[in-house]
Amino acid sequence: MLQNLKTKVEGEGEKEREIHEKYMCYCKNGAVSLEKSVADAGPKISELESAITESEAKKAGLDNEIVNHLADQVSAKTAMAEATALRGKEKAEFDSATADEQAELGPINEALAALERGAGASFIQSSASQVLKKVVQAKNNMNDGDRSELISFLTADTEYAPADSEIIGILKTLKDEVTADIADFLKAETASIVAYDGLMAAKKQELAPIQAMLEGKRLRTGQIPVDIVQMKNDLGDTGEQLVQDKKFLTDLSANCATKEKFFSENVQMRGQEIQALADTIKVLNDDDALELFKKALPGASSLFQISESTTDMRARALSALASVKTNNVGVDFIVLSLHGKKAGSNKIVKLIDDLTAALEKEGQDDAEKKEYCAKQFDEADDKKKMIETEVADHESTIADLTMVPAQLTEEIDALGDGIRDLDKSVAEATAQRKEEADAYAPLMANDATAKDLILFAKNRLNKFYNPKQYKAPAERELTDEDRATLAAGGTVGFAQQLPPPPAAVEAYSKKSEQSGGVVALMDLLVKGLDKEMLEAEATEKNAQEDYQNFMKDAAAKRSKDAQALSDKEGTLADTKARLLEAKDSKATSERNLMAVEQYIGNLHADCDWLIKYFDMRLEARNAEIEGLQNAKAVLKGADYSFLQAKTFLHAK
Repeated sequence: MLQNLKTKVEGEGEKEREIHEKYMCYCKNGAVSLEKSVADAGPKISELESAITESEAKKAGLDNEIVNHLADQVSAKTAMAEATALRGKEKAEFDSATADEQAELGPINEALAALERGAGASFIQSSASQVLKKVVQAKNNMNDGDRSELISFLTADTEYAPADSEIIGILKTLKDEVTADIADFLKAETASIVAYDGLMAAKKQELAPIQAMLEGKRLRTGQIPVDIVQMKNDLGDTGEQLVQDKKFLTDLSANCATKEKFFSENVQMRGQEIQALADTIKVLNDDDALELFKKALPGASSLFQISESTTDMRARALSALASVKTNNVGVDFIVLSLHGKKAGSNKIVKLIDDLTAALEKEGQDDAEKKEYCAKQFDEADDKKKMIETEVADHESTIADLTMVPAQLTEEIDALGDGIRDLDKSVAEATAQRKEEADAYAPLMANDATAKDLILFAKNRLNKFYNPKQYKAPAERELTDEDRATLAAGGTVGFAQQLPPPPAAVEAYSKKSEQSGGVVALMDLLVKGLDKEMLEAEATEKNAQEDYQNFMKDAAAKRSKDAQALSDKEGTLADTKARLLEAKDSKATSERNLMAVEQYIGNLHADCDWLIKYFDMRLEARNAEIEGLQNAKAVLKGADYSFLQAKTFLHAK
């Protein structure tokens, strides 16, 4: 037994020396590897930091470019909206100006027609002459002499009455000027339409590449944050690895020094132990000692022959691994090695140590990956919620704006219809006013003439029946024409307008009573005419006032509606631009959301299995490590049945 013990101690020394030499080789190579890892980590960290800074700068640059593109887009759309509003205003001004010029042409054409058929006097009595008079007075670019001629004609100035031919010439010149103004307005309107169409086409052509650049750069700005997050994760992992490598390098140096010290002490102690065993064996193997032991202690010679069977030791090691339920190939290989006889115990112990280290490293990797997955899931979920909120906000904005263009278009159409209806009403009111004015002048003239005729007749009756009520005509200065008429035996004054009285039988007496009834009837007729003329005058005055008020209100309403129309057209253009911008932003957010969801899907594919089976894997791994340690203890000479179960890995 002592010999076996000495051999075992010597074998352990050799094995320990072999292990120590390998450990020292590991210390040397490990230090070199760690130093290289630390040295490589510095440039990698710098490269990652530089790449992150560059990506962030690129992201900021793209954001600024997107802002500029959006500003250009808004500017172009604003210019289009302003151009549209201006076009509407110019169109309204053109319609108003041409309507005014057309309104001036009406009385001018009527005057020319009346003069050409010799009815200038009747035209002067019509309402159209008053309209023409206002047109002439309002003409700023008209010759003052021509204006005076026309006004004298229209006011029937008896002191100065220009010839009809002269008036016709002036009116034709005025008509040509009005027609030329209308042509100028039409030419300016056509040029404005061409300019507007050109501007809109240019702006649309300008918007197309801006939209394409916006979409491309928004896609890139959506990818860059994901790349930055990945680089930051890599930077964090590299930094953590650098810290761990430096710490491990420090620990390795300390451990290697400690192991070197332990080895030196073990060599010294083992040498002393071997010397003691050798001396003891020498003493006990002496012939005199053996003879003495045979006499004094029968069977004591077995002390030198008892040794533990290697087969039993391997069987106990297999028993220690039998309780481990695993599909680990490494464990299976160790079991296979224990069953075989080729591999020595030291080799199997090394296999156990290597597999234990690999299992511990696997557990650490699982814990780190689980922590990484949890962090990435949290960050990705937060980003997803943020983008979903953005999409919801864009959808709300789009929902709010979608119905606005239709509503504004409906309001714009209603305003346009209202303006057209108002213009139609103005034209109808003007035509009606003209008809009423045309009817009023002849009515008043006829009633006045009838009244004068009745009063003349009444006065004539009074001259015979009621001389006291007779009113003699006022004496007037005879003209040369009157004197010539009297010299020829004729009469002058109102009587000359009547035919000479026919021959009649002289009355034997005055019919005073009958004449009184006739005079009373004449008075009733005069009162009726006065009443009719008063009512007609009041009606004409009220109609004219109503017409003027209507025209004033219509002009104010048209101006207000035209301004409202222009404002709503501008609002419509702005709303369409905002709606388009909201849809573009929503599309960008949806693309970003798809990218995040795809990233989350990739995380699930990479992490779900580990998270689901993490505890099961941890428990199985600890059981494997425990079985391996028990088997190792058996191979080292310990009785594993006395070892306490120990958990080698803990979830982080």
